[in-house]
Amino acid sequence: MGELFPRGQVMGFIFSLVLTAVAMLVYFMDMSFTTGMTVLLVTAFIQAGLQLVVFMHAGETKDKYDIYANIVYGVLMALAVVFGTLLLMIWDVV
Repeated sequence: MGELFPRGQVMGFIFSLVLTAVAMLVYFMDMSFTTGMTVLLVTAFIQAGLQLVVFMHAGETKDKYDIYANIVYGVLMALAVVFGTLLLMIWDVV
């Protein structure tokens, strides 16, 4: 019966709840903007990675390196778009 219990998913769910509670503490503890945004960004990226690995089973197939390479490529493209937009529209670098 022990091998039928989804221990990894339950632990992932509990860890997701803990990360959500930490993110809620930013509001209730009335942190400064810089500290609050840092905590929120860190918890958001950890939770996104947790969701990807535990609940979407990204690392359980034989082509897991292709999946992770596509994720890294997508993140790099998103960062290029965001920082390119900031360079052109806000920082006025031509």
